[in-house]
Amino acid sequence: MNRRRYGSTGKTVSEIGFGAWQLGNKQDWEAMEDRAAVSLVHEALERGMNFFDTAPGYGGGASETLLGAALSGRRAGAVINTKFGHGADGSTSFDTDHIRASIEGSLQRLQTDYVDSVLIHNPPFELLDGKFGHYHELDKLKSEGKILSYGVSVDSVPEMLEVIRHTDIGVMEVMFNIFYQETAEAFKLAHEKDIALIVKVPLDSGWLSGKYDSSSTFEGVRSRWSPEVIAKRAALVDRIRFITDEETTMTMAALRFILAHPEVTTVIPGVRSSAQLAENISASHEVMPPEHVVRLKELWDKEIRDQQLGW
Repeated sequence: MNRRRYGSTGKTVSEIGFGAWQLGNKQDWEAMEDRAAVSLVHEALERGMNFFDTAPGYGGGASETLLGAALSGRRAGAVINTKFGHGADGSTSFDTDHIRASIEGSLQRLQTDYVDSVLIHNPPFELLDGKFGHYHELDKLKSEGKILSYGVSVDSVPEMLEVIRHTDIGVMEVMFNIFYQETAEAFKLAHEKDIALIVKVPLDSGWLSGKYDSSSTFEGVRSRWSPEVIAKRAALVDRIRFITDEETTMTMAALRFILAHPEVTTVIPGVRSSAQLAENISASHEVMPPEHVVRLKELWDKEIRDQQLGW
């Protein structure tokens, strides 16, 4: 597994990380048995994957709890990123006074005395520049050794620029994939400030795995797509099948497109099985042909940018 610098933390992380949203998440997925979840984390470590992304709100705290159980005795080999804003009890609060309690709750569930990074989890825009004291509080926790770095999880260029221009964060998680390339416009600036970039939603909520088409139906969180959006997405999937071949699945190619951007630190696809884990890791074994990267960027700029696809 290839590794990349994790900002200014002094650590390196696997360029393919482990998105742990689905661990213990019984609301949006058929949850894995706890034993299977722990085993999957162990397998990831053994295969060279060391970056794990979680949050208190994932699975009502179960994601952190299962990850903590899996990493017990193996903490030194892992880099953990968690978040603040959406609580394990289902509440949402970005109150500065709640930061410490949230992070200490995460530490308890993760069975560790520090996390490598904490992100403010998609906060309102007006919080991003730090005028309400969020980064000051995170600096205190950093000085105490409870966190090594901090930042934000956001979805758009205006949000990215607001943070980059007004703060000294060390980590940023952004949405970016073949069907959503807007955020790449701020990658260079983030890189110049030595901000580690974590890419979320790399498979566009499953569409870039190639498993959906115009006849697909959805339940749970994915029922948000209208029939019109499903038809648009299915047509786009057909347009990009040139990125696959006998040895390259669409998932692998979609991850390689992201890794073709050198400013990206790590990408965090979800993983629910050993087969998915192996497929994700295989993306790190080769690079996307440059001509494919160019075609995908042109497709986005000329035909996808202005389409209303939702997320």
